[in-house]
Amino acid sequence: MCTVGGGPDLGAIEEGMSAKDYICLDCGNKFKGMGKRPMCPSCKSRNVKLEK
Repeated sequence: MCTVGGGPDLGAIEEGMSAKDYICLDCGNKFKGMGKRPMCPSCKSRNVKLEK
């Protein structure tokens, strides 16, 4: 698979940061995400919440 401009700069991610479990409130997809506003990889919605 070819990407234009390369992928994300993983070196810029802080070492203490780890992925958390989220669930999408629009499509129900469960996924791991990082950052302040994670996006569902399935439907691209930002209507997500931390899964308990």
